Amino acid sequence: MINKLIENIKKTNAPIVVGLDPMLNYVPKHIQDKAYAEFGETLEGAAEAIWQFNKGIVDATYDLIPAVKPQIAMYEQFGLPGLAAFKKTVDYCHEKGLVVIGDIKRGDIGSTSAAYAVGHIGKVKVGSKTFAPFDEDFVTVNPYLGSDGVNPFIKVCQEENKGLFILVKTSNPSSGEFQDQLIGGRPLYELVGEQVAKWGETCMGDTYSNIGAVVGATYPEMGKVLRKIMPKTFILVPGYGAQGGKGKDLVHFFNEDGLGAIINSSRGIIAAYKQETYAQFGEENYADASRAAVVAMQKDIAGALG
Repeated sequence: MINKLIENIKKTNAPIVVGLDPMLNYVPKHIQDKAYAEFGETLEGAAEAIWQFNKGIVDATYDLIPAVKPQIAMYEQFGLPGLAAFKKTVDYCHEKGLVVIGDIKRGDIGSTSAAYAVGHIGKVKVGSKTFAPFDEDFVTVNPYLGSDGVNPFIKVCQEENKGLFILVKTSNPSSGEFQDQLIGGRPLYELVGEQVAKWGETCMGDTYSNIGAVVGATYPEMGKVLRKIMPKTFILVPGYGAQGGKGKDLVHFFNEDGLGAIINSSRGIIAAYKQETYAQFGEENYADASRAAVVAMQKDIAGALG
């Protein structure tokens, strides 16, 4: 699956992933009103609103980007209708040729971890039939329960040609409370990075592994160290834009081949119309504002990479 992601990045010349993390307050009023008119002010109405919101953004940006990253919690908050909207979003993005990174951050052990893996990137057998329940291409995984939590995902990746992005150094301010703690004089996130590189050797694509890492844009110096520790690992970099990361912070996440990283922006793109920079688009043209934000992000990253 990493080969498909790299192919898409080369085709678009945009190492960008759009985080489809819809909150209702991001959804323009005309979309909410239409959904509520059909389904009422219900969970079904909310789910319809976020699905239509997503569809508009995907329609406006799919030709510019290689991938999307729906964050499942933003859908789970609306219960079963929300999960149905998540699945519709995944399927629609596949129809548009996009790689889908399911941001699920699962991390458990044994049969539980195996069930998560099967549900999101694998296949489940029901009687004589087989189904791919959510069918993302990659998922995010929390490794802090150790190999017991990660190995079931790796097994499914090997069977289905799917991929993972494993949390190594996250972008949130309190991540250092645990991830930066020294063990034998080295921070824990470096040791996790080394283990991710080892896991990656078991699941290689042509030049990069199907097992990637998550390293926040808000920690560029740490990214520089981790890039050397994980030379064949693709790095998913959250924290661009709304969390403060800029193109100039991202150079060290890439390898000399210009590959090796994909940068995520969520509300900076999907809620772009709320920013002063794109206010001229207005709510009705929210998707056009998102497209403009993608173009600006692409230029920022390209300029930083030279």
